[in-house]
Amino acid sequence: MKHKNVLTINLNDNSDKKKPATPVEHIRNIGEQIVFIVCAVIIGCVTGAVCAFFGRVLLEVGDIRSSYPEYFIPFLCIAGLGICYLYETFGRDVRRGMSLMIERARGSRKGIRFRLIPFIIVSTWVTHLFGGSAGREGVAVQLGGTIGSFFASRVRLRNRSRIRIFTITGMAAGFGGLFQTPIAAVFFSNELICEEDFEVSALLPALVAAYSASMTSSFCGLEKFTVPLGENVNMNIDVLFVILLCVSGLLFGLMGTVFSRLLLFLKNLFSSVISDPYKRIAIVGAGISVLSLLLFRGRYSGLGTNIISDVFNDEKFYYWDFAVKTILTLLTVSVGFQGGEVTPLFAIGASLGALFALVFNLPVMLFAALGYAAVFGSATNTLFAPMFIGAEVFGFDYMPYFFAVCAIAYFCNGNKSIYNSPVVRKGSLTLDLNSGKRTIYK
Repeated sequence: MKHKNVLTINLNDNSDKKKPATPVEHIRNIGEQIVFIVCAVIIGCVTGAVCAFFGRVLLEVGDIRSSYPEYFIPFLCIAGLGICYLYETFGRDVRRGMSLMIERARGSRKGIRFRLIPFIIVSTWVTHLFGGSAGREGVAVQLGGTIGSFFASRVRLRNRSRIRIFTITGMAAGFGGLFQTPIAAVFFSNELICEEDFEVSALLPALVAAYSASMTSSFCGLEKFTVPLGENVNMNIDVLFVILLCVSGLLFGLMGTVFSRLLLFLKNLFSSVISDPYKRIAIVGAGISVLSLLLFRGRYSGLGTNIISDVFNDEKFYYWDFAVKTILTLLTVSVGFQGGEVTPLFAIGASLGALFALVFNLPVMLFAALGYAAVFGSATNTLFAPMFIGAEVFGFDYMPYFFAVCAIAYFCNGNKSIYNSPVVRKGSLTLDLNSGKRTIYK
């Protein structure tokens, strides 16, 4: 039985041989690393440019829908039929999206067709234009992963982990290009892919690709979301604050767990109750349209960045924002609309954190930021990515808070992920988080 309370990190390159490398082999390994880095720059620049184009159009699409909700939201079911037809007729081999990335990186799939890129981009734009509640990271990560997979199949290297390294590199480029949080992107792609060993050999090319993509998308006009918190809290001397900080971590972990479990449950439920994919997406799409129009004329449609903005700009937000956004996002994603879940998770976490802070008279912006990161981490079953995304968005001065809350949220999420890929690592460095013992295997 695999235990969630054991975190392992492989300190060695998986491609290393048991015997010490000869000078020739050492030179060859250095040459391969240079190839990885050069390819990472190319992957990052290409992915960043496409992410910028996709992201800017998506923002325009969201603005159009927000300006005229009654012209678009009622027709979500028709848009859903179009998306379903596209994938059923031309894209059956790419409809599983993120699962293809994971399978490719783990070596169970030979390649990924490039048709995935235009399919996921167009279907995400359509989902957002007509009022679906969805994210955008699915496009970026799958885009980068597809480009990375292409390089893995074209660049001939002796490194046995090259497919995984290139796929991780591409996914990091996609996440970094879209959110412009390159450090979080490196850990997100690695944690998502590496079921057993943390792929240390992918860290450098992934970091190069993520920074290249981030700088490219910024150069192309895609703006980064950042918030200077300005909160000054010393958690070393306030016992009550520390207790509430831990409680918030438990709450955010529970929220992420509920989201991931409900997503899997609804996917199975809708598939069994309404087996026809056209009927399924049309019926649920019509229900989403009705709910979206009744609930403040589309407030909960799209990414949820309006909710995030309200929370961090002292605008009016509602106590039920996190619950309604959760329900509509689950309905949207579970029946086949495209986009992803990460940005809605940011909105859910931020609004839940703000509510928690108001109830217990705590700094609102700080706990909204903690919820922003921790709910995302719990729902995706990642540990380091949410810590760094919190630090890169809200400031590294608050890293101790993100570390504490995200760690608690991660270890109480039940090892469940929205990507249906539990991450349990085994390797040469094992840290038992119950006893605190550390064991190094050679």
